[in-house]
Amino acid sequence: MLQFQRHRRLRQSANMRALVRETYLHKEDFIYPVFVLDGENVKNEVPSMPGVYQMSLDVLKEDIAEAVALGIKSVIVFGLPAEKDEVGSEAFCEHGIVQKAIHQIKGAHPELVVVADTCLCQYTSHGHCGTIENGIIQNDESLTLLAKTAVSQAKAGADIIAPSNMMDGFVSAIRGALDEAGFSHVPVMSYAVKYSSAFYGPFRDAAKGAPQFGDRKTYQMDPANRIEAMREAESDVVEGADFLMVKPALSYLDIIRDVKNNFSVPVVAYNVSGEYSMIKAAAQNGWINEKDMVLEMLTSMKRAGADLIITYHAKDAARWLDEGGL
Repeated sequence: MLQFQRHRRLRQSANMRALVRETYLHKEDFIYPVFVLDGENVKNEVPSMPGVYQMSLDVLKEDIAEAVALGIKSVIVFGLPAEKDEVGSEAFCEHGIVQKAIHQIKGAHPELVVVADTCLCQYTSHGHCGTIENGIIQNDESLTLLAKTAVSQAKAGADIIAPSNMMDGFVSAIRGALDEAGFSHVPVMSYAVKYSSAFYGPFRDAAKGAPQFGDRKTYQMDPANRIEAMREAESDVVEGADFLMVKPALSYLDIIRDVKNNFSVPVVAYNVSGEYSMIKAAAQNGWINEKDMVLEMLTSMKRAGADLIITYHAKDAARWLDEGGL
């Protein structure tokens, strides 16, 4: 008699498949990104990101309330300043747009975990993540400004500081500044492994942070490199990072798994704007089942090793999980 394995025995019904399922998505996995600007009653949909908006603080209040009602536990805040300058001074201004948004969110929802994106690119007139001298990004000089930004965000009430600049030594500088300012309890979620990716295009529309000259390849990673990712992650852990992020996620699932296998801190996947926009465009054309594809994609990130996922799909995914998920 022919002998072979009966793998299908464990796939015979929905309940049987659920019984042996290895990876599950939970609402607690999602960090919901928001884009905030000054003004009143402002809700600008990002053309390349359907369903994602630039919001004034009054509109943000409603949006956050909806996210909380859906069971989302964490948000990450990006700011669009009214004015920009060479050093991005609005990033560390006590009354900057991100600082005001954090204060408002924590006042209304003290239990919500608020993550502050800590960078300069949205705030500098040149659109780079650090200061410029003779056309060159100055690493060490930029660290001082990034540390000031982190402290100002912690003072506003941020629960987590998430530096995304990829300057060498940024975790050390920010950790030291937070500790000195009395915020030793505030963790650092490092954008430790951030690639110079074509998948960021729609985000730059949303955050108005595209570089005005050159590119970011001298500080963001080459997409071809894998071993380098381990060096970046290791240095951030040594410098005091409490979370390690991999960005983008979908084309870097192997890197997420490598980071998970090699480090004992929580791993965060950033499901970036280009990944979001491709699915939205295909769904609007009727080419895909959006719900099934989004949940499958997010599950793949969890399966690869992500403990948390920053995703623009957060609110939709929360609704779909209430309906039964995959």
